[in-house]
Amino acid sequence: MTRSARRTRRTLQVAGAGAAALLALSACSSSDDSSSSGSSGTPDSSSSASPKLSGTVTVFAAASLQESFTALGKEFEKEHPGTKVTFNFGGSDTLAASITGGAPADVFAAASPKTMAIVTDKGDASGTPATFVRNQLEIATLPGNPDKVASLKDLTKSGLKVVLCDKTVPCGAAAQKVLEASGLKLTPVSYEQDVKSALTKVELKEADAAVVYKTDVKAAGDKVEGVEFPESAKAINDYPITLLKNSPNAVAAKEFIALVQSAEGQQVLSEAGFLKP
Repeated sequence: MTRSARRTRRTLQVAGAGAAALLALSACSSSDDSSSSGSSGTPDSSSSASPKLSGTVTVFAAASLQESFTALGKEFEKEHPGTKVTFNFGGSDTLAASITGGAPADVFAAASPKTMAIVTDKGDASGTPATFVRNQLEIATLPGNPDKVASLKDLTKSGLKVVLCDKTVPCGAAAQKVLEASGLKLTPVSYEQDVKSALTKVELKEADAAVVYKTDVKAAGDKVEGVEFPESAKAINDYPITLLKNSPNAVAAKEFIALVQSAEGQQVLSEAGFLKP
């Protein structure tokens, strides 16, 4: 073999080795990229963070968020193996008082800016709360609406057993607002501490009707019948969400909030009957 041929062969061998190394590096890089991307191969912030997330995320949320947030919690755990989302659902005012009283929590989702202010005024929120959905009132009656309730005024009928949320709870404050604006006086058989408790009274036939949220009527299915009333448009509640200042698991908590605000989260909430923020 001539010296020139040997030089050419050596050059091709070096070039081939370099190309092979480049291909191996590319394959490795591609593998790394795919592991930090969604199934479609496009970058996904929640998936790329999954190896870093672990532990429990404790969420204090308004009772009306129970069904949709429970679903989102399961989705979060699926996307981030090694995490667990626990919830404390209830009246927003009670939850806010627990947080300011030192209850350990990562996230607070309230049913009104007023109840969120209980937390922010005490300096217990991290950053500025953001509205992620809105909700509107609706009347829940017994299945088939035997009392023929067709309007807000019909709730003042003599002998009709009506349940309202307590005035300190967002659903109760909203109901009071529309009643006062309509010049109606209503004495309920009971004031409940959260919207689910008010709805349950009708489901158990302990009351003939209750003023709750559209989302609660939808979640109850055929256990109740919903009656819309135009006055409800004057008292639509904004729902704010925030990371809490003393969050034990702030990194994972931020990702849960991101899921709630994402297109995926908004779809779940929209399907539950919530209005866009």
